[in-house]
Amino acid sequence: MLLYLVRHGRTSSNVAGLLDTAHPGAPLDEVGLAQAEALVGRLNGVRLDAVYTSDIVRAVQTGTPLASARDLPLATLAGLREIPAGDQEMLAEWTHYIDVLRAWGLGEPERRRPGGEDAHEFFGRFDGAVQTIADAGHEAVALVSHGAALRTWLSGRVEGLTPIDVAHRHLGNTAIVTLCGEPGAWFLDSWDEGVHHDTPHVTPKRAE
Repeated sequence: MLLYLVRHGRTSSNVAGLLDTAHPGAPLDEVGLAQAEALVGRLNGVRLDAVYTSDIVRAVQTGTPLASARDLPLATLAGLREIPAGDQEMLAEWTHYIDVLRAWGLGEPERRRPGGEDAHEFFGRFDGAVQTIADAGHEAVALVSHGAALRTWLSGRVEGLTPIDVAHRHLGNTAIVTLCGEPGAWFLDSWDEGVHHDTPHVTPKRAE
């Protein structure tokens, strides 16, 4: 199975550096809408059997032009949502949020923000969404999700990728990370960084 993991297009919250993680979230801005349209061309010639997105507005808007161009239904899965910021929602202070994600990668999966989730909860629902996609029998799927969710899942579920490896790779808006394999055995095929802008990276402390 080929899995094309796509980060959503740009939003006003991205530009402002806000932790916008809750449903429904900010829509794509003009740049983000253009990025979503451009995604169609970037994946031109690539086989796709299905397009899945999180049910947060910006992810749905990012996947819609691609699904329409391929005459495919767009399916949404709540399990693909962003990692919640909890009591830091819509703040521009990322330090404590990133500290929790770093802690997960350093062997503290029980860490969470008040109102957020721990690593077990995150991987449980994201893995469940990916398993749903795999169970549908598709051979090639585009999956649109979110920056922290994708980085965290990739660092925990792809052979040979560690949190430090992922932290040193850029994941801009509409970045495409291509995986091959199946649940429990994913391998990195390519990492297209997408559009560079100011979203902070999650860098494990031991890599600083």
